[in-house]
Amino acid sequence: MNAVLPLNPSPTLPNRKCMFLTLLIVTFVVAALVASIVAWVFAKPADQILRRIIADEIGSAWRRYLMFALFVVGISSGVRIWDLEKYITKPPIKDAEVVQLTSDRWVLEVYRTIIETLQGVAQVLLVFFICARVAFVIVRLYELSKSQNGQLAKQAASPTIPPTLSSIR
Repeated sequence: MNAVLPLNPSPTLPNRKCMFLTLLIVTFVVAALVASIVAWVFAKPADQILRRIIADEIGSAWRRYLMFALFVVGISSGVRIWDLEKYITKPPIKDAEVVQLTSDRWVLEVYRTIIETLQGVAQVLLVFFICARVAFVIVRLYELSKSQNGQLAKQAASPTIPPTLSSIR
């Protein structure tokens, strides 16, 4: 027996909740996928920066923390629960209806998920690279002062012979 479904069925409450849960899962998976791709792309540059700034093994822990932050911020930015509530709750306006989940809305929600995930991850990376730049400048200044102090110490340790008239000729 083949059941024929109407082209435009009326959205019942169980159907609406099922669609909402499906949308929630899809946006979560899309946000996790986008955050994973960005984390994979920036893993090597972040590792190189952290190895340059932090020479100890703690640099790998910082890299793991950065990757964790990319996932958390990426997923929480991409899955906008407060925005998705419009599909299950009635607006507080008189005679207002719950927004229907159509295929056009699905496309918009997936697109918003991608864009919002990229924005959240970009903010994390921007903060990381600004902090890394400041740390890099501090490390360079420390290295320069250390090398200058080393040269001054070598000059102080080696006796300098003042030029004599015979050596000038």
